Amino acid sequence: MGSLSRPRKGSLQVWPRKRVSKYLPSVNWSVIPSENSKGLKAFICYKAGMASAYVKDNTPNSMTKDKSITIPVTILECPPMKILSVRFYKHSKVAKDVLSENLDKELKRKIKVPKTNKIKLESVKTEDYDDVSVIVYSQVKKIGLKKTPDLTEVGVAGNSLEEKLAWIKGNINKELSVSDIFGPKKLVDLRGLTKGKGFQGPIKRFGAKLRFHKTEKGRRKIGSIGPWHPARVTFRVPMAGQMGLFTRIIYNNKIIAMNKANEKPLKGIKNYGDVNGDYILVYGSVQGPAKRQLLLTAPLRKTRKQEKKDYDLLRLMR
Repeated sequence: MGSLSRPRKGSLQVWPRKRVSKYLPSVNWSVIPSENSKGLKAFICYKAGMASAYVKDNTPNSMTKDKSITIPVTILECPPMKILSVRFYKHSKVAKDVLSENLDKELKRKIKVPKTNKIKLESVKTEDYDDVSVIVYSQVKKIGLKKTPDLTEVGVAGNSLEEKLAWIKGNINKELSVSDIFGPKKLVDLRGLTKGKGFQGPIKRFGAKLRFHKTEKGRRKIGSIGPWHPARVTFRVPMAGQMGLFTRIIYNNKIIAMNKANEKPLKGIKNYGDVNGDYILVYGSVQGPAKRQLLLTAPLRKTRKQEKKDYDLLRLMR
C-alpha cells in the first residue's frame, strides 16, 4: 500500500472554530460598494426556507437560452427597518452617537433607551468628524416572527460626509424597505451564521479519515496528535470541539424576484410559517436554519459569470 499523501484537513482561514458572540456579523463598511449612490449598504433579512422556481432562461450564450428550466431558490423575508442612532467617526474610532427622536417601544427589550435625547443631529458639526454610519433595527413584530428586534451597524453610501448626513436627516424617522436599496436581477452577498451542530469529534469536524477497524483505542480519533518533543499539542492538530454557528459569507447571489406579501403571499412554509412582509427570491442555498437573521450587502467581488445570468420568474413551486 502506498503512503498517504494529501493536503491537511480543515482550513486555517476560519480558525478558531468557536461559537460567535452575536448573530449579525460586523462588516468593514469602507470596502463594501454601494448599489445606489445614496442610501444604506446593507439590509437585515430572515431565511424562510427553500423552494423550486420555474423560470425562463435569458442568459446570453446559455445552453438553455429561451427555455423554461427549474432552479433552486431561497426565500428571504425582509421586514422594514428604521434608524436607531447615527454614529460619527474620527480617526477610525467612534467619536459620538446621536439617537433618533422617535423610537419604538420594542427597543426596550434589546437596549436601555434614555428618556431624553440630549444631542440633536442638526447641532453636530461635520468638520469635526471623518465618517458617519447608522445603527438600524428590523421591525420583526410587523411580520409576526418575534418581538425582539435585531440591531446592527450599517454603512451609508455617498461620496462625502455631507452627502451621507443629508440622506440620514431625510430618512431618520422613516421606514426603509429592501426595494429602496436592492433591485431585481442584481447580485448580493449574504453574511450570517451557519447551523449550529454542537460538540463534534475530529472525523465530522475536520473530515479526517477513519482508522483501521481493529484499532484498540477508537476509530473516530486522530492516530497521533504530535511527537514527544515539543511536549505539547499544536493548534493545527484536528481535535474535538464546537461545530457550526460560524460566520460565513456567500458571494454573488442572484436576486431572481422581489415581491410583496399582499400581492403574492406565501403560506405555510415548513419551520417558518407565513410570509407576511416583503420578500426576495435568491438563487441557490443560503447558510443557516429557518428564521436565521442574515445581512444582505452589495457584492464585494462581482464575477461576470454570475452577473450575466438572467431569469424571468414564471412560477414558484413548493
